[in-house]
Amino acid sequence: MRIQFLLNIILTIVWMFLTGSLEVINFVFGFILSFFVLWIISHTNKSNKYFYLAPRIIGFFFYFLYELFRANILVAADVVTPKFYMKPGIVEVPLDAKSNLEITLLANLISLTPGTLSLDVSHDRKVLYVHAMYIEDKEKFIRSIKNGFEKRLLAILR
Repeated sequence: MRIQFLLNIILTIVWMFLTGSLEVINFVFGFILSFFVLWIISHTNKSNKYFYLAPRIIGFFFYFLYELFRANILVAADVVTPKFYMKPGIVEVPLDAKSNLEITLLANLISLTPGTLSLDVSHDRKVLYVHAMYIEDKEKFIRSIKNGFEKRLLAILR
């Protein structure tokens, strides 16, 4: 029940920003509208997958923002300092992602993060080649992608 109420408030706030009106009447309308949308979704789909999926999407969004912010700070700090701390390299990341959509989204998320770039996918689609500017330990880098982007992305898509 608390998750449904939280989702209702979040959808109401999104409604207010999308409409561009932060008035009380718009809040009330958005709250009622989001309540009915959530109620219809929860009663048409018996598995209630929506209520498990929405928090994962929100969590993934904030995780991506954190990684984006962290990578920007790291690259910016390296640019403004006189000494370069880069240790670039190409890493083979084994994939749990199977479909084209999963692999494409993962590769694009990695490329959107400063300091990393997805280069290629193996022919059997089991390995993603990633170029990174900062590789202290290859195994740690692979674990960070597998337990970060890939794990959260697959939790949403599967």
